[in-house]
Amino acid sequence: MANKLKITPLHDRVIVQPAAAEEKSKGGIIIPDTAKEKPQRGTVLAAGPGKKDEPVTVKTGDTVLYGKYAGTEITIEGAEYLIMRESDILAIV
Repeated sequence: MANKLKITPLHDRVIVQPAAAEEKSKGGIIIPDTAKEKPQRGTVLAAGPGKKDEPVTVKTGDTVLYGKYAGTEITIEGAEYLIMRESDILAIV
């Protein structure tokens, strides 16, 4: 998937594909689009080389957790992605 992207992040930036929002609650109630929460989990599609003395620790294919309002939403060829600094990533799952 990363090879299909025509964008390469610079320095400590990472491109993440957010996971799909939940369609149903645990009780089986269907959640409308207006009430869905923003996902806080995604898959790393591309990562920059890092800063001068700080290489990037995440790699392509890692599933990560990030803050609720982390990153900037971008659209590439009709698909939604997030571009964020590695420091916005909270954990690798």
